[in-house]
Amino acid sequence: MQIFGVDIGGSGIKGAPVDLDRGDLAQERFKVLTPHPATPDGVADGVRQVVEHHGWTGPVGLTFPGVVTDGSHIRTAANVDKSWIDTDARALFSERLGGLPVTVVNDADAAGVAEMNFGAGRGRRGTVILLTFGTGIGSALFVDGVLVPNTELGHVELHGHDAEKRASSKAKEDEDLTWEHWAHRVQKYLAHVEMLFSPELFIVGGGVSRKSEKFLHYIEGIQAEIVPAQLQNNAGIVGAAMRAAKA
Repeated sequence: MQIFGVDIGGSGIKGAPVDLDRGDLAQERFKVLTPHPATPDGVADGVRQVVEHHGWTGPVGLTFPGVVTDGSHIRTAANVDKSWIDTDARALFSERLGGLPVTVVNDADAAGVAEMNFGAGRGRRGTVILLTFGTGIGSALFVDGVLVPNTELGHVELHGHDAEKRASSKAKEDEDLTWEHWAHRVQKYLAHVEMLFSPELFIVGGGVSRKSEKFLHYIEGIQAEIVPAQLQNNAGIVGAAMRAAKA
């Protein structure tokens, strides 16, 4: 069975049909740049480009970088335009896609669901936290395999700032940090999250998961196991499609 998944991020909008039996992309993903400002209309146009590129005419699952309730309504918008708040995203995207059935889910939650079913969290019990490092820091919290949605742990305070302002991969790029320097910031962030939730496993996702050998060995003093996401930066696409299949 195939469902189309789209992952909306602060820098790019990417999507592809997903083979739900394998938990992998069925075709090569297509990506467009996220417009700036990332308004609802601008992002919806980008999503349409991605879906139309593949000629898709069935259900579509989409991620969003913020709190999403009821598979539709946007409650926060940290890394996109604030006009997203209170938007009925499902209605907006469905209209822009010519009436296709649409489901919307928090981006990190989608990535986490994919990793728990097909990747690094498969078969793991206890408390598992996936963290996606990109434009911001997304989080997905699982207890015995059950998702606690919309945790948004990238916004916990770290040294007087939102953690994502210090430890996201965007912060690394903006401040031109070495991998070692950035890893020490990530270590402090993980220590804080570990103090709050005492997880058995951290899964590190987002684009940096492809380069885990450059920084994970610098992270010390964390009791939980730390592993890179196996689906890497495709996890959001896969998870979005999984959610749409259950809608």
